[in-house]
Amino acid sequence: MEKPIRLQKFLAHAGVASRRKCEAIIESGRVQVDGRTVKTMGLKVTPGKEKITVDNKAIVAAEKHVYILLNKPKGYVTTVADPQGRPIVTSFLQNVKERVFPVGRLDLDTEGALLLTNDGELTQSILHPSNEVYKTYEAEVKGNPAPADLRTLETGVMVENRKTSPAKIRVLHKNKANAIIQITIHEGRKRQVKKMFQAIGHPVLSLKRLAYGNLGLGKLAPGKYRFLTKNEINLIFSNKSLYKQKNS
Repeated sequence: MEKPIRLQKFLAHAGVASRRKCEAIIESGRVQVDGRTVKTMGLKVTPGKEKITVDNKAIVAAEKHVYILLNKPKGYVTTVADPQGRPIVTSFLQNVKERVFPVGRLDLDTEGALLLTNDGELTQSILHPSNEVYKTYEAEVKGNPAPADLRTLETGVMVENRKTSPAKIRVLHKNKANAIIQITIHEGRKRQVKKMFQAIGHPVLSLKRLAYGNLGLGKLAPGKYRFLTKNEINLIFSNKSLYKQKNS
């Protein structure tokens, strides 16, 4: 028999959500253990022994953790369901038996690298600000930002009354009308890249996420996905000293 584990950890491992979100789900009274509503932290459960439900739906431990890298096309919502009936990213996962969830989000009109997994611990690790997981984007922006504007992005720009953390900037292409710029950040504020370029007067025309850490899309075509190994997952956390190296 499995060893007892904390309820929020069990739910995270089962792919319900990240551990932090599972704690909020418990506190909101949505979880029952053997028919009894549990709202406090600390309860330990034994996988396979108790009947555990969330919103009256039975939850079972995930058979195995799976890690998927999807090249999300534009026009798809980063969720497992959408009340408005828009296309969802999980519709691409036709041959995936496990119930997986997106790690973070990409806007409807943003494309590129999106991780999906049933590993709540990994999700929490990637999203937690203290781990500083770097994400690299390719942004096509209106006009040509001046070198001083790009330095502002690198050192930090004010977005919604709060300065962003340093960014790594690389100009890939430019013409009279626009520029294509690669930007690497570790924060995860909502629509952050778009707001950063808006702050310097060069709105984003199109945006694509290229990589989490050192894990990139490679030749993965839009709408296609592949399973990752744990060694590949480790690549996500392998460039935490990116800015230190740059500034040293």
